[in-house]
Amino acid sequence: MDVIKIQIPSLTENIRIVESFIDNAKEKFHFNDDIYGNIMIAVTESVNNAIVHGNLSDKNKNVSLSLELDDNSLKFTIEDQGVGFNYNDLTDPTAPENLEKIGGRGIFLMKHLCDEVTFHDEGKKVQLSFYLG
Repeated sequence: MDVIKIQIPSLTENIRIVESFIDNAKEKFHFNDDIYGNIMIAVTESVNNAIVHGNLSDKNKNVSLSLELDDNSLKFTIEDQGVGFNYNDLTDPTAPENLEKIGGRGIFLMKHLCDEVTFHDEGKKVQLSFYLG
C-alpha cells in the first residue's frame, strides 16, 4: 500500500500545490483521465473548504492531504485544524430556494464525483474514495 502526504498553510493560493500533488499522483499511479477530472475537482474543492471554512483562512493553521492507494481504490484524506461542522445538517443546493446562492455546492459536488465520501472527527477530516476498474 502506497501513502503520500503533504501539509499546506491555509492560503487559497496553495490550491496550486494540491493540483501538482494530484498531477504527480496521476503520473505515479497511472489512473485514467475520467477519474482524474473527478479527483481534481473533488479534492481541490475539499481542500478549499478546509482552508476557508475549517481553518477560516488562518495561515498559521495547516491542511493535511494524504493519498492512499490499495488494490482497487484511491483514498484522499483532507484534514483541517478547525472546530468541525455538522455534516448531517447540510442544505440541499438543488432546492429551489438555494439555486441562486453562491456557496453550498462543494460537498454536494464531492458526493457526486467520488464513489464514497466519509466524514470523521466532527467533520474536520474527510475521506474521498475513488474506485479503480
